[in-house]
Amino acid sequence: MSPQVWVLTIVGLIAIVAFDLIVIARRKHTVTIKDATRWVLFYVGLAGVFAVGLFLFSGGPTGGEFVAGYITEYSLSVDNLFVFVIIMARFGVPALAQDKVLYIGIVVSMLLRAVFILAGAAAIAAASWVFYIFGAFLVYTAIKLAIEGENDEADFQENVVLRGLRRILPLGHDYDGAKLATRDDKGRRLLTPLVIVISAIGMANVIFALDSIPAIFGLTQDAYIVLTANAFALMGLRQLYFLIGGLLERIVYLNVGLSVILAFIGVKLIVEALHGSQIDDIGAIHLPHIGIITSLSFIAATLLVTTVASLIKSSYDARRVPVKVKLED
Repeated sequence: MSPQVWVLTIVGLIAIVAFDLIVIARRKHTVTIKDATRWVLFYVGLAGVFAVGLFLFSGGPTGGEFVAGYITEYSLSVDNLFVFVIIMARFGVPALAQDKVLYIGIVVSMLLRAVFILAGAAAIAAASWVFYIFGAFLVYTAIKLAIEGENDEADFQENVVLRGLRRILPLGHDYDGAKLATRDDKGRRLLTPLVIVISAIGMANVIFALDSIPAIFGLTQDAYIVLTANAFALMGLRQLYFLIGGLLERIVYLNVGLSVILAFIGVKLIVEALHGSQIDDIGAIHLPHIGIITSLSFIAATLLVTTVASLIKSSYDARRVPVKVKLED
């Protein structure tokens, strides 16, 4: 992409983020299901409009790479929501403050992810063998994710950074609505626990990027596509939290589906690395070229099967009635 396109895109993303902040500042009530649904559709619609623009002005392959990358990033981001729910519950965040906390935490993580993406693009440009590392890491992550099973509270523990912030920042013990700073009875200005919560969410998002960014580089090596797909996925993540936060427990096979997607992309990266090393066959096995249409179809089919299977199992479990056996003496 030309420098002009980069500048216009960044300005557009900043404008969307700023508009979102204005909406949050004016909202005087907690986010309802209706609010969340409307905003999820808005952000998905924005991503759709952006994809159409890429198809029209940059061609089908570029547009297809964005769609595949966006779907992958959005689906992998859903796993973040489990940790967000745990963080909110662990810190007892007031309902009215949750939207603001998520907004700031996600914006911070977007900036940090941008650094990761540019570093990853530079590494790939410098050496094609980086594909082997990314591919092996994704396969390892897929196996680990499949073995670990469902997310639980062990997925979030206060790390050394959060504990360090507690020691060096002038933190109060109580919340003051959605304010980041307040004053105590002696007039001293203190930060509220929301600062720690925002830091926790931002770091959780960055940690998850260790999986998702190599995954999207397995679909495209275009830093522009990687960056925009991440940005659109993260911008819609906050509203998705309020929309499906209560439904996450019903998607019981989410980790299985995500592990399959990560394994597929990991293998794809390794195959592409082998092709780059002029290795097209391993014994009698021919290494196929996995195009973006194949990747997109596989990812969409995996998510569909995962969701349908999860809902069927959840519905079956809900109908099961425990049978009590009366023992007679």
